[in-house]
Amino acid sequence: MDLSAELSEFLRSRRARLKPGDVGLPEFGRHRRVPGLRREELAQLAGVSVAYYTRLEQGNGRNVSMEVLDAIARALRLSDTERAHLTHLAKPTAKKKHRSAIVRPQQVRPGLQHLLDSMEGVPAFLGGRRLDVLAWNRMARALLGDFSAMEPGERNVARMVFLGDHARDLYVDWECKATEVVSVLRLYAGRCPDDPALLALVGELSVRSEEFRSLWAAHTVADKGHGTKRLRHPLVGGMTLSYESLRVAGADPDLVLVTYHAEPGSPSADALRLLAQWGVDEPVDVRE
Repeated sequence: MDLSAELSEFLRSRRARLKPGDVGLPEFGRHRRVPGLRREELAQLAGVSVAYYTRLEQGNGRNVSMEVLDAIARALRLSDTERAHLTHLAKPTAKKKHRSAIVRPQQVRPGLQHLLDSMEGVPAFLGGRRLDVLAWNRMARALLGDFSAMEPGERNVARMVFLGDHARDLYVDWECKATEVVSVLRLYAGRCPDDPALLALVGELSVRSEEFRSLWAAHTVADKGHGTKRLRHPLVGGMTLSYESLRVAGADPDLVLVTYHAEPGSPSADALRLLAQWGVDEPVDVRE
């Protein structure tokens, strides 16, 4: 992945979303030739020369200081996640050791699988790089899809959201879910631009999904976090569930535990308990 091009497009997209009035600048004239702020307006807000900012927006961030990046981030009103993404693009620090490590398949310790299986009433799975689903419990399978019936390469949230029919029916706010998925992939791409599996995934989704291409071009970034999801499950109907994404301590920084739960005493909690009866007598899956 070309980091210079990514840096250029990211800065352009963030500048385009701001209007002069958003940052206290006057708007002169009815028509502006560019959406959002002009380069000279952004440079003025950041306290750098127009020529310096122009070079950066053209993808030349080799000698940019952290002080300048912070000033530009403030001028663009970037979130903490966006600020970190900008830093990764402008001042990549990936080492050869890390680049070789991302090629190796991620492994799930038996203890983590035992933890998942012990969470009997809580849908939970372990997510890896590129939104791969590495391990799951019975409740996650009942709620989100039959991971055990998929080929290992298909156990990926992005593929499920954009290439499968089940996700479009399951997520009431599918467009919101799709935007979140692309935003997380974008953030990972900034940290690991040389990941060949990521490049292959983005290429496949870009070819097969017009919606993915459009969202990818928007350059939104987001980290895995927490929130709520409205689901329309084929067995138990509508549910509103909260989710939490927790990073697993250890040598692999890209391993995340994702759990879902309902508000106690709510209809969603009743639906989740009903779903827990699905396949209760089935044997535990054997992970590949």
